[in-house]
Amino acid sequence: MPRFAANLSMMYTEYPFPARFAAAAADGFEAVEYLFPYAYDPAELRRLLDEHGLRQVLFNAPPGDWDAGERGTAALPGREAETRAGIERALEYAAALDCPRVHVMAGLLPSGAARETYLGNLAWAAERAGAAGVDLLIEPINHRDMPGYFLNRQAEAHAVVRELGADNIKVQLDLYHCQITEGDLTTTLRRDLPSGRVGHLQIAGVPDRQEPDAGELNIGHLLDAIDELDFRGWVGCEYRPRAGTSEGLGWLRDYRGAHA
Repeated sequence: MPRFAANLSMMYTEYPFPARFAAAAADGFEAVEYLFPYAYDPAELRRLLDEHGLRQVLFNAPPGDWDAGERGTAALPGREAETRAGIERALEYAAALDCPRVHVMAGLLPSGAARETYLGNLAWAAERAGAAGVDLLIEPINHRDMPGYFLNRQAEAHAVVRELGADNIKVQLDLYHCQITEGDLTTTLRRDLPSGRVGHLQIAGVPDRQEPDAGELNIGHLLDAIDELDFRGWVGCEYRPRAGTSEGLGWLRDYRGAHA
C-alpha cells in the first residue's frame, strides 16, 4: 500500500506548527513533509520528529523572498550564488533531520527561459547533495496557481533529469498540478513511475486543493495504480482541509481499511 506523509504546511493549520507533529502522529501518519524548516532550529525539529516517531521525507530549499512572491531562484540568472548558498543550508538541515529529499524550486520568469542557469545550478547542487546521500527533486507546477513558473509539464522535468544524468536528481510528481496542466494521470503514472525518475508523489483534490477525494479525481483508482506499480517512495498529502484536518481524513481511513 502507498506510504503517506502529512504536509504540515497545509494540514493541521488549526495548531501552531510545532504541535502539528503530534497531531499527524495521532492520526497514524509515519512521515511528514512541509515547505520550509528554516524558521526553526534543526535540533528542535529533530526533537519533534523523534518524540512522535515520525520521519522527515521532504522539504524545500530556500526559495528567495517567499513573502515578496518569489518561488525559487535556481533558474534565475544572476542569482547563482544565492541559490547555491541555499542548497548548502538545505543540506545542513537534511543532515540534521535525516531527510533524504530536498525540492529545489526553479522560480518565476517574466519571459523566455533560463535553462542553462537552471541546469548549471542543478548540476552543481547534485554533486553536493550526492556526497550527502540526498536526492534533489524538481517539480512541474501549474500556471493557474503559480503563473510564470519555469517548469510546468512532466516531459520538461524528465528531459532535465535525463540531460543532467545524475542519479540523485528526480521528479516530484504532484498529481494536483499534473491534472490541471495536462491530465491523463493514470497514463502518466504508468509511464513515469517505472522509469525510476520519480522520487516523490503528492496528492490533493482538483480543482480546489482540498481533500483528495473532493472534486474530479478518482483518488482510490490512482492510489491503486500507484500500488500496482510498486512505487516505494512517499505520497505527500499536500492539500488544504475543508474544515478540521483529522475530520477530513475519512478518505485515508477508508482506503487503509479497504486494503488492510
